[in-house]
Amino acid sequence: MHPLPSVQSLDELHALYGEPVPAAITKEVNQLVPLHRDYIGASPFVVMATSGPDGLDCSPRGDPAGFVHIIDASTLHLPDRRGNNRLDSLRNLVLDPRIGLLFLVPGIGVTLRINGRARLLTDRNLLESYAVGDKVPATVIEISIESVYTQCPKALVRSKLWDPELHRTVDELPTVGQIMDQITDGAFGGDAYDAGYPERIRETIY
Repeated sequence: MHPLPSVQSLDELHALYGEPVPAAITKEVNQLVPLHRDYIGASPFVVMATSGPDGLDCSPRGDPAGFVHIIDASTLHLPDRRGNNRLDSLRNLVLDPRIGLLFLVPGIGVTLRINGRARLLTDRNLLESYAVGDKVPATVIEISIESVYTQCPKALVRSKLWDPELHRTVDELPTVGQIMDQITDGAFGGDAYDAGYPERIRETIY
């Protein structure tokens, strides 16, 4: 079987796609303009991309809209809420500060992309300023913006991501417990895990 042809150089890539749309270049700037702030303030969900010596990571981050705080035109704060302590993203950022953020707003096709460099802040007063009740984040991710631009809505339009008629229900897909049972040949105890999950969410959401 012959290998399928693939792109081997940037020249080949550019020949396939041609020149970028001029507006796609003009829209990229190195700091927030006032109207960018509307997207950040309306977004309850961010996809965060990081890179480290062990590979790449793409991680969801979510909280009530506006949870990513604008400090100034070049700086953001993202409180790191409780997770599973794998720390894939945070470990990457300690070793390689490059970060990418994709802001989504429910019902809106346009997304906002920010690239920059991050550091993990641990000042106690700062952490407490981002507490939810008595739950204080262990770190706050500070992002120094290097580029920011809107992303056109084609992907969300094609996928119909926000179309409620296409939304699935939880019983249509396998549960985490079922997947874990398949991984462990049934040793995990998936039914008990799934049954206890709603209570664990209530206890550990922050």
